Amino acid sequence: MLIVHKYGGTSVGSLDRIENVAMRVARARREGNDIVVVVSAMSGETNKLIEYANHFSKTPAKREMDMLLSSGERVTAALLSIALQEMGLDAIAMTGRQAGIKTDNHHTFARIESIDTKAMRRELDEGKVVIVAGFQGVNEAQQVTTLGRGGSDLSAVAIAGALGADACEIYSDVDGVYTTDPRIEPKARKMDFISYDEMLELASLGAKVLQSRSVELAKKLSVKIVAKSSFSEDKGTVISKEDEEMEEVLVSGIALDKNQARVTLRQVADRPGIAAEIFSALANEQINVDMIIQNASTDGTTNLGFTIPQSELERAKEVLSGFDKEFGSADFDENVCKVSVVGVGMKSHSGVAAKAFSVMADNNINIEMISTSEIKVSMIIDQKYGELAVRTLHDAYKLDR
Repeated sequence: MLIVHKYGGTSVGSLDRIENVAMRVARARREGNDIVVVVSAMSGETNKLIEYANHFSKTPAKREMDMLLSSGERVTAALLSIALQEMGLDAIAMTGRQAGIKTDNHHTFARIESIDTKAMRRELDEGKVVIVAGFQGVNEAQQVTTLGRGGSDLSAVAIAGALGADACEIYSDVDGVYTTDPRIEPKARKMDFISYDEMLELASLGAKVLQSRSVELAKKLSVKIVAKSSFSEDKGTVISKEDEEMEEVLVSGIALDKNQARVTLRQVADRPGIAAEIFSALANEQINVDMIIQNASTDGTTNLGFTIPQSELERAKEVLSGFDKEFGSADFDENVCKVSVVGVGMKSHSGVAAKAFSVMADNNINIEMISTSEIKVSMIIDQKYGELAVRTLHDAYKLDR
C-alpha cells in the first residue's frame, strides 16, 4: 500500500516528538507500506518567524514572507529524515519545489495547480521514505509560494491524489472527529466515519480538525482521509464519500463558531445594484460574507444585515466607510456566535430544523439569523448562549449514543 502521512505542528513540536513520529513512520514502513510524509513547522515556529518579520516591517512584502515562512517546514522535514536514517531506514527530505508542487502566483495564499510526481516516485521506487515540507510550492517563475494557514493538510491531500495513494492519514493532537467539541460537551462521541460534505461543513463552521480547503480537495480527488492522533494508537475517523449507512444517521455533529460578527446597515438606498457594490467591495478585500438578510421598507430604503468573521471586522469597517452616503447608520455586533447542526441524513428526513428551533425556544435563546443547506442548519445567537446551545442540541439529537 501507498500511504501519505501528515503531521501537524504539535506532533512535531519538539525533538522528542519528532522522534516519536519517526518511530511511527518506521513501523508503517516496516509493515511493507510505501510512505510519503508531509510535515508542518514545529508548533510556534511560524508565529516566531512572523514576529521576526514584523520587527522590521508591519507590512512585509508577501514574496519575502513566503521565503521566510516556508523555512519552518523544511527544518522539520530534514530533522525527521535524519531521525529515520539513524533508525536504519532510507529517507529523503524534499522541499515543495523538489516534490514537484506547482502553484499559482498568489504569494502567502497560493493554490496548487499541478504536481509532477516523477521525483517522489523515483525515490519511492528506490525504497525510500519521502518526506515533503508541507505548506509550500513554487510558481511558474520558480519563486517559493505558501498555501495559507493549514496549508500542510492541503499539501498532503494533493500529494495523495497525485500519487493515487490508498489513504491520507492526517495526524494531530486530536484522535478523530467528534460529534461536537468535547471541551464543551463531555458526552461528545468520536465518529468512526463521516462524509466529505459533513466534514466540509464542520470544518468551515469552526471544527479545527481539518482545514476546509483540504477536505474540498479530498472530495474532488476521491482521497480517503483518516484523522488520527500522533499520541495514541486509536484508529481515528475515516472521511470519505457518503454511503447508505451514513445517510441513515439523521445528524452527525454540532459546530460552534465564535469568530463571528454581525453587521447591520440601516436605511440603505433601495436601488438596483447597491448590494452588489457593497459585497463586491468586501470580496475584493478577501472578506468572507456568510449569512445575509435584507428587509425591504416602504420609504425607499432597506435594512441589510450580514455576518463576517470577527477577525475581519476592522477591515470591513474601512470598506463600508466608502459607502456611508448610501445608508443611514451601521451597527457592528461582536457578541454573537454561530451554532450549526450538520448531517447528510437531513436530505431524506424532515423536521431537523424544526427540532433545532424548538430547542432554542425551550432554552429562551433568541435566533437572530438563520441559514440552511441540504445538510446544515446554522443559527446566529448571542455568544453567551453558544455553549448552552451546543449541549442542548447535542442532547436533543442523542449524539452521545
